[in-house]
Amino acid sequence: MKLALTHRLSIVFSVLLLACCGASAWLQIRASNLHDQEVIQGLSRDLASQIARHAVLMDTTGPRPEALRNLFGQLMAVNPSVEVYLLDPDGHIAADDAPPGHVKRTRVDLAPIQRFLAHDAFPILGDDPRSPDGRKVFSVAMLPRTDGQPTGYIYVVLLGEAHDALATQIAQSSVLRTTLWSMAVVASLGLLAGLIAFGLITRPLRRLTNTVSRFNATLRTDAEPGAITISRSAAKSPTRDEIVILERTFAQMADRIGVQWRELKRQDQERRELFATISHDLRTPLTSLHGYLETLSLKEDALTRDDRRRYLQVALAQSSKVGRLAQSLFELARLEHDNVQLSLEPFPLADVVQDVFQKFELSVEARHIRLHADIAPHLPGVYADLGMIERVLTNLLDNAIRHTPERGEVSVTLAADAGKVQVTVSDTGPGIPAEIRAHLFRSAFSSGGARRVGGLGLLIVHRMLQLHGSEIRLVEREGTGTTFTFALDTVDRAPGKTLAGAVANAPA
Repeated sequence: MKLALTHRLSIVFSVLLLACCGASAWLQIRASNLHDQEVIQGLSRDLASQIARHAVLMDTTGPRPEALRNLFGQLMAVNPSVEVYLLDPDGHIAADDAPPGHVKRTRVDLAPIQRFLAHDAFPILGDDPRSPDGRKVFSVAMLPRTDGQPTGYIYVVLLGEAHDALATQIAQSSVLRTTLWSMAVVASLGLLAGLIAFGLITRPLRRLTNTVSRFNATLRTDAEPGAITISRSAAKSPTRDEIVILERTFAQMADRIGVQWRELKRQDQERRELFATISHDLRTPLTSLHGYLETLSLKEDALTRDDRRRYLQVALAQSSKVGRLAQSLFELARLEHDNVQLSLEPFPLADVVQDVFQKFELSVEARHIRLHADIAPHLPGVYADLGMIERVLTNLLDNAIRHTPERGEVSVTLAADAGKVQVTVSDTGPGIPAEIRAHLFRSAFSSGGARRVGGLGLLIVHRMLQLHGSEIRLVEREGTGTTFTFALDTVDRAPGKTLAGAVANAPA
């Protein structure tokens, strides 16, 4: 079974803590032993020298065994922890008072003895004759001859077998067990406190993990991602806490994903509506076109010339309607791409308005609609894409004329305002219903408002003005009619452009 990250970290922390406690206890015991050895060896530094000065251990024939045994016995009776040995100049054991079979070595290494006599730092460990490989602190003195050469050494082991036996006995006593239990309790309390502290420290990480899991589960169900709520403790935590910073950042990211998810759902719904509306708009003229052509095909001999001419005119009109709709869709799709290049140039906007008015002279005369232009005097030229602005005005006027009843009025007003030319197009039609005003220019796929009011023309206008850094607005006003307004930059805002240049580039 795989463990969670928190559990794995807790196990690693526990192992490291126990290892550190064990290492610390071992270092403390070893340091204590070295300290004791250093103290004992320092206090007993001159013990062997005192023995060598006040005892006659050797004569001309060699060691005096009886004197050695008496001296060694007296010393070990006074201090049972010491063991005294007589060594020859090569380090071999010449005499001792150890019980039979207790001496395990026949020779003692002279290197530690030389270090001792050279006054090196304590503790210095030498060979233990009663152990095959043991080393203990000692005191040593040289027995010189008359020519100064050593005849042997007094070698005193300061912590002998008696000391080791007593230490082993104490180690098995209740005092040592109590000490070890105390150390175990302290280590356990430290471990418990460490795990609690570790749990508190990793709590934000667990909370973040649960939050991410819930958020991921929401995404898998294709439901709307809910808002991520930051806990009160995280909100009050200092910003230097990396986990809290990560939690706050994830909450912001989740909120952003939620907004984008809702926006994508909305755009998808609008796209579906647009396709449905376009399908309906195409089906109507195509059905009519097919019906008239089928009638002409089946009843060609029975129809009079006037009927055939009338059927053909209706079919051509429906064909033109389909063509215009297809062209609008193509143009809208082209404008939706960011790689549209504007051909900016200076020109007088008043002349463009007059040219657009001429396009609708026949249609407005047939319906007795009045076209009116209110142009401010000394109006500065604008710096924009001439073809796009002409298309903007054409779409707005065409939409206004189609929704204006007979003997109504459509007007265009041009006025200078803070380095811009303000353009206002209004009509006396029925106006736009309140329930679809908010969706008129929401996006290119917002079919609900713009499609019912002005077809794709308003959407094309909206996108073209966006490319110019401008926005078209619906002016709220009482009574009937609809008013749209937008603004364009004047020529003086374009470096190197003048009004003379604008007039020179004006349409004929």
